[in-house]
Amino acid sequence: MLTQAVDDYLAVRRAAGFKLKTTERYLRYFVHFARARGDTHVRGTSAIDWAAQASTEVERHHRYQRVIHFARFMHAEEPRHEIPPEHVFCGHRPRPTPYLFTEDELHRLIRAAGRLGPPGSLRPRTYKTLFTLLAVTGLRPAEAYALHRDDITHDGLTIRKTKFRKSRLVPIHDSTRTALEHYLEHRSRIARDDDHVFVSLAQRPLSPCIVSRMFRQLLRAAGLPDRPGRPRVYDLRHRFATRALETCPDTRDHVGRHMLALTTYLGHAHIKSTYWYLECTPQLMTDIAAQCEDFFCGESS
Repeated sequence: MLTQAVDDYLAVRRAAGFKLKTTERYLRYFVHFARARGDTHVRGTSAIDWAAQASTEVERHHRYQRVIHFARFMHAEEPRHEIPPEHVFCGHRPRPTPYLFTEDELHRLIRAAGRLGPPGSLRPRTYKTLFTLLAVTGLRPAEAYALHRDDITHDGLTIRKTKFRKSRLVPIHDSTRTALEHYLEHRSRIARDDDHVFVSLAQRPLSPCIVSRMFRQLLRAAGLPDRPGRPRVYDLRHRFATRALETCPDTRDHVGRHMLALTTYLGHAHIKSTYWYLECTPQLMTDIAAQCEDFFCGESS
């Protein structure tokens, strides 16, 4: 009964365009747990007990929410499925503080990538081009890993079905396009078995684990902080966003248009995601405080 209910739920949601890989894994585990208890329908107590087995509060929350969504869907058709109560587990997880690379630090990282071995391999050009591209475009790392050669067009980079299942065009500077063309020219002489722009020595698409491991190696080689959790590859995107905001015109009309354009460029679903970059940068917060002070002092004078 529960297994068929999960199959039906996943089929309907996937028909609407959702992938639900993690959701399916959670629900299959939950069904195994519930069936061992003799449950034929969702029970609130079983949902709580199953979610409580996770090692962290955030993970418990994620597990529990998947069951709640599933139970709501099934309850509409079969009231014997209980909808577990909300707010049993806390799902708040603070965002990590970004590491904002200085110009010198970024150049040191790129130079270290260019010195990678083995001699004559594609690896140094791959990582030098990859990290430079992330820094000057603000792409999500996963978007860069998924790029195919045909995605590099005269108008920019075509980013296909990314985080929110939407595609977008990312304009790039002529110098960036030229650098990519030079890299692809060299790549075509060495790696030909895969159509991805960035590939490993085994000529396969780069994975987050491989890139993260290489990134930490380059941090050490460049004499940059190598503390757990920071800097991260994703911080190259943070750097792009904060630099774009720091150069934003200071009139309110211009700020609004600039923020909306940056939201679209970065591929954010909501502008509030872009506003977060204002909060995480001391220089931007200082500028905001100064402008607020000038505004209110001007009103009172």
